[in-house]
Amino acid sequence: MPMLSHPSQKYKPYTPINLPNRQWPSKTFTKAPIWLSTDLRDGNQALVNPMTIEQKTTFFRELVKCGVKQIEVAYPSASDTDFAFVRGLIENNEIPDDVWIQVLTPAREDLIRRTIDSVAGAKHAIIHMYNAVSPTFRNVVFRNSKEQTLDLAVKHTKIIRQLTEECTQKYGTKFIYEYSPETFTQTEPDFALEVCEAVKKAWGKAGLGDERIIFNLPSTVEIGPPNHYADQIENFCNKISEREKIIVSLHPHNDRGTGIASAELATLAGGERIEGCFFGNGERTGNVDLVNLALNLYTQGIAPMLDFSELQNTIDVVTACNDLPIPARYPYAGELVYTAFSGSHQDAIKKGFEAQRLRHEECKIKGEPLLWDIPYLPIDPADLGQTYEALIRVNSQSGKGGIAYLLKEHLHLDLPRKMQVAFYQVVQEISDREAREMTVDDITSSFKHAYHFGSGYKGRLSLRSFKISSLDSENSKPKAGSDQESGEEDDTQRRFDGTVSVDGVYRVIRGKGNGPLSALLDALRTHLSLDFAIREYSEHTINDADEGENAQAASYVELVSATERKSTSTRQSWWGVGVDSDIARSGLRAVLSAVNSAISDGRELPALKLSVGFHSRSSGQEDVASVIVNQLGLELPRRFQTAFFEVLQRKALEEGGEISIDGVTQLFKDTYSYQNNKPPAKIAMDSFTLEHIDSNRRSLSGTFTFFGGASRTITGSGNGPLSSLLAALHTQLTGTLSIRDYWEHSIGEGSEVRAASYVDLVYEVDGESSKKLRSSAWGVATDTDITASGVKAVLNAVNDLDIILKK
Repeated sequence: MPMLSHPSQKYKPYTPINLPNRQWPSKTFTKAPIWLSTDLRDGNQALVNPMTIEQKTTFFRELVKCGVKQIEVAYPSASDTDFAFVRGLIENNEIPDDVWIQVLTPAREDLIRRTIDSVAGAKHAIIHMYNAVSPTFRNVVFRNSKEQTLDLAVKHTKIIRQLTEECTQKYGTKFIYEYSPETFTQTEPDFALEVCEAVKKAWGKAGLGDERIIFNLPSTVEIGPPNHYADQIENFCNKISEREKIIVSLHPHNDRGTGIASAELATLAGGERIEGCFFGNGERTGNVDLVNLALNLYTQGIAPMLDFSELQNTIDVVTACNDLPIPARYPYAGELVYTAFSGSHQDAIKKGFEAQRLRHEECKIKGEPLLWDIPYLPIDPADLGQTYEALIRVNSQSGKGGIAYLLKEHLHLDLPRKMQVAFYQVVQEISDREAREMTVDDITSSFKHAYHFGSGYKGRLSLRSFKISSLDSENSKPKAGSDQESGEEDDTQRRFDGTVSVDGVYRVIRGKGNGPLSALLDALRTHLSLDFAIREYSEHTINDADEGENAQAASYVELVSATERKSTSTRQSWWGVGVDSDIARSGLRAVLSAVNSAISDGRELPALKLSVGFHSRSSGQEDVASVIVNQLGLELPRRFQTAFFEVLQRKALEEGGEISIDGVTQLFKDTYSYQNNKPPAKIAMDSFTLEHIDSNRRSLSGTFTFFGGASRTITGSGNGPLSSLLAALHTQLTGTLSIRDYWEHSIGEGSEVRAASYVDLVYEVDGESSKKLRSSAWGVATDTDITASGVKAVLNAVNDLDIILKK
């Protein structure tokens, strides 16, 4: 049957109360009401499969944990299960001393007796009796007159008084009496008032505090808007006698979808107690939701006296016990209530967090409260034990602001606006193509892939090691047209010396510029024919929550082709990002990230080719160093590169031609006794030990053989292992050994990692006519122990010098 064109022919509207001087519209909330959970009674009777005793016990414990002090636990006369549950709570000491359990009974003597028997021995109990008083129930259901209805309530109130007094005398249980004129909202207001006055008189001992009688005025079925319920409550509160001896309790249902509003307005109208269920379970459309009501108060700065700091745990318990889901859009508890898909919403939330962070910093200084004020979020999810994981979710309707927020939350990267635009296009393309929501993992993975960010997303180029140094003063002026947009100082030129992996092959590259980034770009231009310029650069600090101890720098670089640098902004550009504890390294990583994006088109890069000789086509020392790092894993210091290159040039001259890559590697091994198992001709070390003299001094003691002679044990001390070794050697040698340069790095990964050490050693000894003779040599060694590798490197250098033993 279709909906009626004139529903007034079938349904009649509610009858308003004549309340000319109503006060509730001008009142505001100042404190929380008394909460009564009826999950285990009213909620339970509305379930397809009522809870077991185990489930009800679990639910009871969760209610106690959340701070509910009055809990309607059962309808004990309805079933043996309900009766046994109440007895179990009491006998197993499940009820805290400050919690009142409540049990429900109809107005029937035999059922009242069983109900009171169920709570005997409890410390605190509320006996809740009801009978329906509305015209429909009087005339249709029970066929009772007003007088019979009133007499029924009075008679059984007296029975409850007698039986509870006997129980108190015998078991010590303290009782509160609650009476409900069921179907209150559908009852004539004056008759509901008349019944309650008669019940109060029959009870005869309403007092103050815990001796107040509770009148529960239920909106058993919503038959009007919430303002009508408020009028009914205010009218009752105005007319009931001895108001101070009464607690007016509210029991709204949600038939019109206004249960929350009814409870709130009726509280303003005089209600002091609210009966409901967690997440609104109950018959038909449910009871009023206590969680919703409590958190509404919380967002107004009023302590609700209920604790939902672990809301998800509460959700899990309630849904498991009720076997009912919570809708995704349900207030406070739904999966999507803190989620924004809309681009404009996401942008507002992102900006709100940024503004609030600055505002809170100022408030901390002034000692002012850190007030929450974020667009679209009336409550901080963190207060409920929720994370910001699902705060912003991305689909084809989302914007760059939301995506940027997720990257800031999960990767701690605060992207420049132009980079947000660039990455937004990446995400939109994926989202449109796959026609689905983009998860946080999708977005972060896409970002890492697009910008070669993180160890698992390396591009064709990756930085292995580098050193930044100042050029000599005669080269300190920056070249015309050099990079001025990278945030670098331009008063002193810098040199970049580094090792970069290029398609899996290590290349030693060198360049100069007015800062680290432009020096790297110059190196890429010189050695790999990659000609780029910086159009935009920015940076910020991340992970500084522990006051900088583990702070890292994030750098962002936009590159353009150097030939198009001064073209319009519509020209193609490539963004890159780098993160490192060192600001220079983060900037270099950002440059390589952008370059990787630019060369992801698969263009060929100049391969490493070695041509050693004295002609114009000869390779430079960087290419020779590239051979050594690829063949042996050794990243030679720049001065060591120069020294070996001179050795290589002489060898090429001697052989009248060029040397192969294998020949270069073997020459290095022979020259520096690297990976050579032959015993040293001059000084051999059998063993050594290193001890700490104090916080600044070390002592090295070792067994050495000099020029094939007998072993000697020698000792020396210094401020470290190498200076201690030199002191020990000085006890046996004429002249002085000193370290001019030292360098170290690791080789390999994980359990296979080794230390590589390089030492440039200088030897001075008196010659003829007291003239000092000075010579130097490089030594290199590797070992699993960094100290041992340094000691071995020193000895390798010593063995390459013309040392003289003391007589």
